[in-house]
Amino acid sequence: MSQYGKAEYWEERYTRQVRDPEPFDWYQRFAGVKDLVQACFTPESKLLNVGAGNSRLSEEMFDEGYQNITNIDISHVVTKAMQEKYKDKGPNFKYLHMDARAMDFEEGAFDGAIDKGTLDAILVSLPIDFKCGESSSSNAQKVIQEVHRVLGPKGVFFIISYGLPEHRLQYLEKPEYDWNVVVKQVHKPTISTSIAITNEDKDAPNVHYIYICTKGQPKGAKQ
Repeated sequence: MSQYGKAEYWEERYTRQVRDPEPFDWYQRFAGVKDLVQACFTPESKLLNVGAGNSRLSEEMFDEGYQNITNIDISHVVTKAMQEKYKDKGPNFKYLHMDARAMDFEEGAFDGAIDKGTLDAILVSLPIDFKCGESSSSNAQKVIQEVHRVLGPKGVFFIISYGLPEHRLQYLEKPEYDWNVVVKQVHKPTISTSIAITNEDKDAPNVHYIYICTKGQPKGAKQ
């Protein structure tokens, strides 16, 4: 198991990276998921990027016309760095220090939310955080609950993951959610940096999975 689910790990990691400000992207750049993103969101959509880090995803989406994006991350260090880097992008493109398990936003605040590797990072973390007594599974569920809360009617949770459907749908298709979940696949880039894969996903094919969770749609409805 890794330390990916712990805030201290990311603070230390991003502190080291201050000396090397090159952006870092897990899994996919925007180009790899562009068609799917455009099918889910319009340029007018109010979007939330959960666990944004120093990825270029939001920047590349901004350049494609998606200019209302709120980026959150649990690391003070990376949030401050990104605030400075993108200070000229305008008031609707913002970086906030926030824990995705307990967000400060009102219910229904966003049209869509994007997660590129955040749930994966939580789910491969140490099985128990002894400081708070919570399991990685419990923490992942809290993130999903919070995203569900801050999405408006027909809001979309767009998840980019290496996790096989048999290991991710158990979290996304719980009875308390009114989500319709559609699973897509995109090929991994030739050079793809991934979170350390757990035993359950070590036989995953050469693809990333896109979980498109639409709030308030009947199960099985077409995307």
